[in-house]
Amino acid sequence: MAGLLSCSAALAQAAPTPLTPISTAEQQTVIEALGQQLKSQYVFPDVAAKTAAALSAKAAHDDYRDTKTMATFAKALSADLRSIGNDMHLAVKFAPDSIPPPRQDKGSDDKPPTVQEIAQMVAQMRSASARESYGISGIQLLPGNVSYIDLRSFGHPEIVGAAYDAAMSLMAGTKALVIDLRRNNGGEPDGVAYLLSHFFAEGDARHLNDIYSRADNSTHQFWTIPSAMPRFAGPIYVLTSHHTGSAAEECAYDLQTQKRATLVGETTIGGANPGGWIPLGLGFMAFIPMARAINPITKTNWEHVGVKPDTAVPADLAMKVAYTAILNDLAEKSTDAAEQAELKNILALVQSDKLELPGYSPPH
Repeated sequence: MAGLLSCSAALAQAAPTPLTPISTAEQQTVIEALGQQLKSQYVFPDVAAKTAAALSAKAAHDDYRDTKTMATFAKALSADLRSIGNDMHLAVKFAPDSIPPPRQDKGSDDKPPTVQEIAQMVAQMRSASARESYGISGIQLLPGNVSYIDLRSFGHPEIVGAAYDAAMSLMAGTKALVIDLRRNNGGEPDGVAYLLSHFFAEGDARHLNDIYSRADNSTHQFWTIPSAMPRFAGPIYVLTSHHTGSAAEECAYDLQTQKRATLVGETTIGGANPGGWIPLGLGFMAFIPMARAINPITKTNWEHVGVKPDTAVPADLAMKVAYTAILNDLAEKSTDAAEQAELKNILALVQSDKLELPGYSPPH
């Protein structure tokens, strides 16, 4: 028993950690693997070639001699990768525990997943999404018959579509809608298309977004979905922050370019190129964008620049500013004296901060 304990302790000590020293040869191995993955996967081949060559040159000049541990090397490599490639998505991390172990059955890499495996994966995704209320953190009816929905993520329509339909059914009779994306870091573009389908009239098909994939040189189009019900025809305000990212940015950008919503808040992160984590060996992984969004109206996207709001205000003030604009608009368009008086009374409460509104705090 003592021998087994000693062996376990020795293995634990030998396991690499962020503080484990890294040799020059190991650094070179990681950089070579990173260069290969960039050149084969990164959505912009010319940038990939330039970046890979620059990293190799830095290694040849021994520029990483002061990065003595796995963690410091990953941090330095990540900084150089972003600087040279001019892409804040690019990143390297040392996370040996995050890399899934290979399947044990021989030749399994060439086998498609079985029906049972697909069903199990979908069930797991559905269960995880349900635990997070399908990304819907909250729905609230505000005075003046204005709806508010706090969306924290976008899932696949097969999983979240029914929840989106139910949420829209609850809000269908309201006069205006506020969509809060200030704490939404993204998700699935087809989930964005499904949600946005509720905001255009039946029969009004809209081409919302395209995603070009380098891997197979293909472009996938995203259109509104005819089956998404019910439809909402009222004014829409979208709240954004510096933390609004990826698919949430697409949601805001699509509504803005389709002239279907008013954006209030802060310029978003600026991430339009989806990608994934790729193992490099020795416990290192790289995040490499492998595709890019192309808006059918602007023919470009929000990469680097972010989605700029129509009304720029700090994120914590965005709700008050949007709600004030909605109440003013409703009061101006109302022809009923009693309704106008009620809306003006609500507006006065909002402006004097006597009406509690949905709050905001930046995500950790």
